[in-house]
Amino acid sequence: MRIAFFDSGLGGLTVLSAAMRELPQEDFLFFADTLHVPYGTKAKEDVKSYIHDAIKTIMQEEVKAIVIACNTATSMAISELRRTYPIPIIGMEPAVKQAVEINRSSGKRILVFATPLTLRESKYRDLVRRVDSMHIVDSLPLPELVEYCEALNFDQKIMNAYFTEKLDGFDLNEYGTVVLGCTHYPFYKKILSDLLPEHIQIIDGSTGTVNRLIQVLRANDLLSSSGTQDVRLLNSSQSMEYAEKMEKALSIYREIENRQQGYPERN
Repeated sequence: MRIAFFDSGLGGLTVLSAAMRELPQEDFLFFADTLHVPYGTKAKEDVKSYIHDAIKTIMQEEVKAIVIACNTATSMAISELRRTYPIPIIGMEPAVKQAVEINRSSGKRILVFATPLTLRESKYRDLVRRVDSMHIVDSLPLPELVEYCEALNFDQKIMNAYFTEKLDGFDLNEYGTVVLGCTHYPFYKKILSDLLPEHIQIIDGSTGTVNRLIQVLRANDLLSSSGTQDVRLLNSSQSMEYAEKMEKALSIYREIENRQQGYPERN
């Protein structure tokens, strides 16, 4: 049986890639809700309906766990999904707690990039309220970044201009960490690392999510010893063109990740 990953579009591939690195003997399924991407700018009730429809589709496949590889979808529906389905469902949240721990001694501020819907949700506000006792967390919505990613637009000149405009008015010397609070955003980690001051650390929630996935699989005796890391890529519009885009995006991100992690590049 496979581990399923779900996102509105390409972003969750960044979490899938992290899981592929840590779980070489598992098989995977990735489902993108291409009929409704992006989620982060849409009405809450519409998004909840899209999420439930997508999970119903995924549950028709042979899956043993589902990772909601989308911060917006997690904040919208994770509790309802866990009450509805009998298999483990792992969600995501922006890595604000980790960032606060990193910055606790330095006194530097934290800047969270996320979708407007994630930032409006009580789940995010409660998270910040719970861990940010020093009041050092600021938030910046970047709705256009999902659309750039979905178009596979990684042109450094274009993206530098975009980030420079969005960060205008922020004194980056005050910040020690940038949190990528949407799974699409790590596609731009290299561009951001070249643009931001060297002292700023860039983090996202993929590693923590995959670690949690492994814990849950182990606790439920669901870890595989015989998988071949086969990956099925599905999308709600059943588009072959988008399926090819998903393959290309996964390949692009795995190359980015391999360079950052110091792993040998694959041909």
